[in-house]
Amino acid sequence: MRNSKVRKYVFSKGLDDYFIGVHKAYRFTTLFFKEAFKPPFHLRELINQCFEVGLKSLALITLTGFIVGIVFTKQSRPSLEDFGATSWLPSLIGIAIIKALGPLVTALICAGKIGSGIGAELGSMKVTEQIDAMEVSAINPFKYLVVTRVLATTITIPILALYCSFVALYGSYLNVHAEETSSMISFYQSAFKTINFLDIITSVTKTLVYGFTIGIVGTYKGYNATQGTRGVGKAANQAVVLAMFLIFIEEVIIVQIANWIRFY
Repeated sequence: MRNSKVRKYVFSKGLDDYFIGVHKAYRFTTLFFKEAFKPPFHLRELINQCFEVGLKSLALITLTGFIVGIVFTKQSRPSLEDFGATSWLPSLIGIAIIKALGPLVTALICAGKIGSGIGAELGSMKVTEQIDAMEVSAINPFKYLVVTRVLATTITIPILALYCSFVALYGSYLNVHAEETSSMISFYQSAFKTINFLDIITSVTKTLVYGFTIGIVGTYKGYNATQGTRGVGKAANQAVVLAMFLIFIEEVIIVQIANWIRFY
């Protein structure tokens, strides 16, 4: 009987904590939209964060995109050869990379690299009371720390995803060229032949949503970090895990909506 009461208490407390966390996240996101459109805008800090998110991730995005293009092409070729349809290889690669792999791979890499960095940075500032010191100095810490980072990820990750897609296509072209000595122009023409305007809009929408998710999750976890240095590591880890989880959910939802639009 006592164990049953304990289990009910633990379950009830866990449920309460979950809904309290959802409410806090909702208020945090709502506050972002309120502060994002009010001056001052801290353009210098926004540019600095775009540099931190974009240029410092360029090398990793380049390497990953190039490898994805080569590996996916190598894995797809045998299946198409069985049906004598190797001429469809550029179109297949174009559809896979532009519609799915480019945005998703970029988002997952940025969630691991940028999301954890934002969570750890703001978490360390929180536990060392630097954020409280900013409030005393008449600086809005939420606007300076949170808004600039979320806007930076929302702006920069779509650009990184576009760059990753083209690097992956170039890696695929090199593999196709080595096997069939086709020209780059014909490869890209075949790759984009089956891509329409809705596909481009869907991919851009995905990357915007992914960028916002990575920024808002990383800043939320870091801004609300507790328990000293242990909380900093916990905030960084939770920022990565939650951002990746939400990215996969958003991928499914956006693809489903795009398919409904295409059908109707």
